[in-house]
Amino acid sequence: MEIILASTSPFRKAILENLRLRFSAQSPNIDESPLPHESPQALVERLARSKARAVDASKEAFVIGSDQVATIDGDILGKPHNITNAIAQLSRFSGREVQFFTGLCLRRGDILHSLVEPFSVQFRELSPAEIRIYVERELPLNSAGSFKSEGLGILLFSRLIGRDPNALIGLPLIALQELFAQYRLNLLTDAPYLAQ
Repeated sequence: MEIILASTSPFRKAILENLRLRFSAQSPNIDESPLPHESPQALVERLARSKARAVDASKEAFVIGSDQVATIDGDILGKPHNITNAIAQLSRFSGREVQFFTGLCLRRGDILHSLVEPFSVQFRELSPAEIRIYVERELPLNSAGSFKSEGLGILLFSRLIGRDPNALIGLPLIALQELFAQYRLNLLTDAPYLAQ
């Protein structure tokens, strides 16, 4: 059974590899711009579905699409792309709770199942020196929210709020299991079948 991850994110690949499934990865090459007045939840679900549709796959293949944004004060924050933006984002987050939404879609043929997984982090009060040193050491420029929770970014938080910490990295596995269950498949017991 073929599984395709519609992403070239090394972070999503690493999470999926933890399930010991054989899969390939393809770049979905879609426009990720938000639509006017689009909510964060609607944005990430739309983009996850678009990514799952964008890659070439046989009718029997499972295609996984995922997208994530951070939100604070009603603003949608994406990847910082440069050090100045990363420092500004983390300075804004200091001492505050930031919510993340991850859209997840599983496609097989023309059938798509999707959902949005919320997850929040409570940031510690961060000094300018901590923020600068963190950004310089980890360079989280391609990570929504300007941190990598699987690395040094975990040291920025006082608390994690949500059911699956993998959601923070961009691929919630509990939710993925739920989507595979829509096809009557279990990622644990059907792993040999899915790895073929």
